[in-house]
Amino acid sequence: MNTEALNSEILEEEAATTEVGSYFISNYPPFSLWKGDYVSEALDAFQKEPDRNVPLGMYLHIPFCRKRCKFCYFRVYTNQNAKDIENYVQALLKEVALISEQSAVQGRGLRFVYFGGGTPSYLSSRQLLSLRERLHEHISWDSAEEVTFECEPGTLSLDKVKTLKEIGITRVSLGVENFKDSILEANGRAHLSPEIMRAYEWIQQVGFPQINIDLIAGMIGETDENWTECVERAIEMIPDNITIYQMELPHNTIISKEMKEQGIDSPVADWPAKRRWVNEAIDKLLMSGYNISSGNELVRHPDTDHFVYRDNVWRGCDLLALGVSSFGHLQGVHYQNLDRIEEYMQALDENRLPINRAYTPTPHQALIREVVLQLKEGKISAQPFREKYGVDILKEFADQFANQQQAGYLEVDGDNIVLKRKGLLQVDTLLPEYFEEQHREVRYT
Repeated sequence: MNTEALNSEILEEEAATTEVGSYFISNYPPFSLWKGDYVSEALDAFQKEPDRNVPLGMYLHIPFCRKRCKFCYFRVYTNQNAKDIENYVQALLKEVALISEQSAVQGRGLRFVYFGGGTPSYLSSRQLLSLRERLHEHISWDSAEEVTFECEPGTLSLDKVKTLKEIGITRVSLGVENFKDSILEANGRAHLSPEIMRAYEWIQQVGFPQINIDLIAGMIGETDENWTECVERAIEMIPDNITIYQMELPHNTIISKEMKEQGIDSPVADWPAKRRWVNEAIDKLLMSGYNISSGNELVRHPDTDHFVYRDNVWRGCDLLALGVSSFGHLQGVHYQNLDRIEEYMQALDENRLPINRAYTPTPHQALIREVVLQLKEGKISAQPFREKYGVDILKEFADQFANQQQAGYLEVDGDNIVLKRKGLLQVDTLLPEYFEEQHREVRYT
């Protein structure tokens, strides 16, 4: 299907307003099923001898921001001073010390590390150097394939970017989101467009193996003309990776709360508009030499520009969660840390792992998790699932594949399932069909 025909089909869809609720699928079973009653299962997983062939990664949450974006649904804290940050770093150090002593972690190297937030770049150069030095007393990422660090443009300086290189960051992810100041301000972003270009120049000057920039389609105030300019400016920057999200409104965002409390209509673009904008962006990026890596990621060099964090998490690796509200997965058990900083720090003061809730998927649920997450890459093969699970997904999900092929979202070609562009643009809406029936209608988060 050509672009003009696809855009026409998108426009002919019944207008689907962006209402309150989670859309983006990042795990299975749904987070709403994770319970405090299952925390003991996560604690047991930490004490068991691991399968050392399973890759191990670490996600480290820095919950501080200059401002809370109106669309943000993560655990973040604003206006924190140096003492607040040092107290949090001390808690992180206690947590990593506890984790490093566990049987499931001892003697294992990290394949990847991801600093997320919040705003990791909120920390000063001195704080970052100190954090690395003290964390490395327990767990080192010197031999990791990838160390990703999320940055908000307005928090960077040339000195801080040099510090990122010094502490071993290999992949810098810059939260651009949009290039128009009025749109950034309307959505509660802390930075403005001049800070984007200044920060990007510093990042290029210092040099990193991979540079990613994020864009969001459908922010409050977005227009056809401005979106086109945003995509063109992103292409001119020539980053290694470009990630494009479609704006959604989970329950705990500022926008969602305003809609519920004030009874106002959704101020965010509807889904047909967002899909059309992403479709147009993909076309422009493909023409500029980029390649599709997933439903929302495009890369310049697919042979070398791998997102190691994503590739491993979507294939069932072990993931250590550090920091308040962080999500992890260890030895077949999903878990999340305590989501209030006071409770998180108190647990560590008491010398106990700060786990809040957990869930142990069945083997069939683990299979579903990997199928749906890897479908987001646009193509999966049945053979790896036969080898890992002893299940032929072509038979296991025959009805789902047939339904979605008939609807024009994907094609089954021998052993491969390949999403068409129409399916790729709304892949997250397709995935619940693969869930076990009792999970298809439950709240996701």
